[in-house]
Amino acid sequence: MNRLTKKDIAVLKGLVPEGCLYTGKQISEDYAHDELSAGSYKPQALIKAEDEKQISAVMKYANTRRFPVVARGAGTGLVGGAVALYGGIMIDLSGMDRILELDSENLTVTVQPGVLLMDLQKYADDRELMYPPDPGEKAATVGGNISTNAGGMRAVKYGVTRDYVMGLTVVLPDGEIVEMGGKVAKNSSGYSLMDLFIGSEGTLGIITSAVLRLIPKPASSVSLLIPFPGMETALSLIPRIILSKTDPTAVEYMERDIILMAEAYLGKKFPDSASGCYLLLTFDGQSVAEVETRYEAVADLCLANGATDAWIVDTDERHTSVWGARGAFLEAIKASTPGIDECDVVLPRNKVCDFILYTHELAEELQVRIPYFGHAGDGNLHVYVCRDRMDKERWDEVLAEAFGRMYKKAAEFGGQVSGEHGIGFAKREYLHALLGEAQMRLMRGIKKAFDPNGILNPGKIV
Repeated sequence: MNRLTKKDIAVLKGLVPEGCLYTGKQISEDYAHDELSAGSYKPQALIKAEDEKQISAVMKYANTRRFPVVARGAGTGLVGGAVALYGGIMIDLSGMDRILELDSENLTVTVQPGVLLMDLQKYADDRELMYPPDPGEKAATVGGNISTNAGGMRAVKYGVTRDYVMGLTVVLPDGEIVEMGGKVAKNSSGYSLMDLFIGSEGTLGIITSAVLRLIPKPASSVSLLIPFPGMETALSLIPRIILSKTDPTAVEYMERDIILMAEAYLGKKFPDSASGCYLLLTFDGQSVAEVETRYEAVADLCLANGATDAWIVDTDERHTSVWGARGAFLEAIKASTPGIDECDVVLPRNKVCDFILYTHELAEELQVRIPYFGHAGDGNLHVYVCRDRMDKERWDEVLAEAFGRMYKKAAEFGGQVSGEHGIGFAKREYLHALLGEAQMRLMRGIKKAFDPNGILNPGKIV
């Protein structure tokens, strides 16, 4: 990869409007890392893009000169997916934040990549519509969600980001602008190139707009908080809940320790923190009666099989208390220790309990704290290794040992390296170990076809 010279900086200044290019000390340290990744990787040049023509011009020049280019949204990633490992150019897309069109007849919304998830969800909600993907980080950009195929708590019923992307406009590494997909409900027109960009973490092209599918907003929604004395009892019921035809929107798992951490972090009490663990479920539908039938069936099932109670989360105060705590779990863990790293593992639903029990064994053996929580309904766990009082040498050793063994165990259970946070550079070696040379060779071939000079987000995924 080449380094930018003063002459290159001068050329870039001519390609973008005044005030859009930053270099050296003008670039905030925030751009050198994401929410979790270690290290500091500053780009040589930062461009705050305003439209796709600017991005196209920059990409043409960068491709000719063989400069690395990294696209970035809100920087809320957890695997180092949007950091400039090799310097070069970073293109900040957060300023491209307009909702371009609502097509109520086709139930689509067209957005720029810098639109925040929370703004899109509110925009849809205000119009009695819903954008179902619901990752926990609501301040993430839609472009970032697409680039990591983000999931979230509603995935158990509604699926993940990929299921709601109908069309993309993308700037390729050579600067060409291409449109893929559209507003059609189905498409069997050759290879689905658009799908390759979803989850590609900016390694194949830069997304400049997206056509997203909306659905009518459910008329009623209620959550259910169900305490259990122990983990095995709670998690053994997940497959039965899924088979119960109650169609839960979300099925979350949490334990008392992490609830207490969230209470301390927020300074607010959870409705009940006396039990060993909890399932938190949500049900939605087009009538109150329909939703009541669903949550009552699940409450009865749980109470008949070891649950100690069933709290209906049907008031604004209780909803804020319960979901506010759930949304603060990651921040509460981060606040409890000087350093963490995350294992975003996804497993078959019936293996979640076995995997958690393995983390207990690992924590005891390595003398390290490993808290966790997750989307039990779709088998996606967020497992954190905490540094606490370890020195750097010991921390590095424990982290490598814990992650290597957890991902190996996940593979034995039929799991995958990442459920929704992506690979970036932090999880690359684990992806390679899991998938093997044949699949990695195919991925490298795809990367080469789209980006023959290897300039887009180098050092990530492949």
